[in-house]
Amino acid sequence: MKRENFGSRLGFILVSAGCAIGIGNVWRFPFITGQNGGGIFVLFYLLFLAIMGVPVLTMELAVGRAGRSSALKAYKALEPKGSFWHVHGWFCLLGCYLLMMYYTTVSGWMTAYFFKFASGQFEEVASSAAGDVFNAMLASPGEMGFWMALTVIAGFIIVSFGLKNGLERITKVMMCLLLILILVLAIRSVTLPGAKEGLSFYLLPSLERAQEVGLGGVITAAMNQSFFTLSLGIGAMEIFGSYMSSDRSLPGESVNICILDTFVALMSGMIIFPACFSFGIEPDAGPSLIFVTLPNVFINMAGGRLWGSLFFLFMTFASFSTVIAVFENILANFIDNFGWSRKKACIFNMVLILIASLPCVLGYNVWSDLRLIGGRDVLDSEDFLVSNLLLPLGSLVYLLFCVTKWGWNFDKYLAEANRGEGIKFPNSPWLKRYFRYILPILILVILIQGLI
Repeated sequence: MKRENFGSRLGFILVSAGCAIGIGNVWRFPFITGQNGGGIFVLFYLLFLAIMGVPVLTMELAVGRAGRSSALKAYKALEPKGSFWHVHGWFCLLGCYLLMMYYTTVSGWMTAYFFKFASGQFEEVASSAAGDVFNAMLASPGEMGFWMALTVIAGFIIVSFGLKNGLERITKVMMCLLLILILVLAIRSVTLPGAKEGLSFYLLPSLERAQEVGLGGVITAAMNQSFFTLSLGIGAMEIFGSYMSSDRSLPGESVNICILDTFVALMSGMIIFPACFSFGIEPDAGPSLIFVTLPNVFINMAGGRLWGSLFFLFMTFASFSTVIAVFENILANFIDNFGWSRKKACIFNMVLILIASLPCVLGYNVWSDLRLIGGRDVLDSEDFLVSNLLLPLGSLVYLLFCVTKWGWNFDKYLAEANRGEGIKFPNSPWLKRYFRYILPILILVILIQGLI
C-alpha cells in the first residue's frame, strides 16, 4: 500500500508544530519565565532549543523519513542486522497511549470551559468562586467523562479521513485560527490599564529574580523547558518525518517548528502577565492558572464573556491539535505493523483510549483517595511516567541510534538530515563530537533531574 504524504510543506510544519504546541506552552512557560528572571531565562531557553531541541527533533524526523514508517518498522529498516533498536518502537507506542490517557481529559477541560464562558455560565459567578466551578467539574465523573469522550470521539473521526483529508486539513484551520486568536488576545491584554508592569515583569531581564533562583536553577529550568516543549522521545514527531518529502532539509524544518512553538509560548505570557497584573492577581503555574486565576481575570474584565470564550477556544485548539497528532501516530503503528485498515484501527483505538482514560477522570472523584507514584494522583502519575521517564529516555535512544556506529551511524543520519533545500548541519568533526559525547550528557542530566 502506497504511503500517504503531506499535501504541502505548510501542512507538515503546522501539523508538527500543532503536536509540539500544547498546554505546557501556556500554563508552564510564562510562569517559569517570570520566576527565572524574565528575559534572562528566555535567552537560555532559546540557546538550549538551538543546541538540544533542534538536533534531537531532526533525529526523530530523520528516522521517520529514511524508514518511511512508524517507529518500530523504521528502526527495523535502518538498524544493523541482529540489533534490537526496534524494541524502542513499542515503548514509543506505550508513551503515546500513556500521554492520551490523561491529555484527553485535560483537553476536555478546555472545551468545557469554552462552552461555560460562551454560554454565559461565568456571568453569575463571583470572582472568589471561580475555583469552585473548577472543583465542581472535577467532582463530577459524568461531566468530566462527557468532555473526555467528546475529545476522543471527535479526534478519531478526524483522523479516520486520512492524513491529508483529516489531520492536515483540520490542523491547518485550527493552527491558523489559533495564531489569530493569540494575537487578538495579546493585543487586548497589553492594552489593559496596568499592563505595562506585567510586561516588564515577564520580559525584562531581572538579575534579582535570577539570583534568587541561582544561575544553575535558571539554566536547568531553561534546559528542561526547551527539551519538553517539543514532545520528543515517543515517536510523536517521527511519524510526520515518515510522511515528509525529501525536498527540504530537516534542520531548516525543525527550526520552523521551534519558531512557531516558541512564538505561541511567548505570546501566551503576553496574554497572561499583563492581564494578571492589571487586576492585581498573582499568576501561578499549572491547572490553577488556567481554570482559577484567568477566569477571575475574565470575570472582572469588560466583555469578559467574549475574552474568556476566545481564550478557551485558543486553549482547545492548542490541546486538541496535540491529541489528533498523537492519534495519527497510534493509527500509523497499527496500519504499518499489523496491516489493519485505517477504519479498523480507528474503532479499536477509540474504544481502547475511552476505557484507558477513565482512571484519570475517576482519579478526581470516585478514586480521589488513590495515590500512585510517590503519592501522586492518577493524572500526575501518568504525566510523571511520560515526562520524566519516556520522553528523556526515548530521546536518548533516538540520539544514540543516530550517532553511534552500533546504530544507524552518524554519517547516514547527517546525509538524511541535510537532504533537500534549506538550513543544513555542517559536516565537521566538532559537530560529530558534540552529538556523540556532549548531547547525551545533557539529556542524561534532564533524565536524572526528573527522576530525583
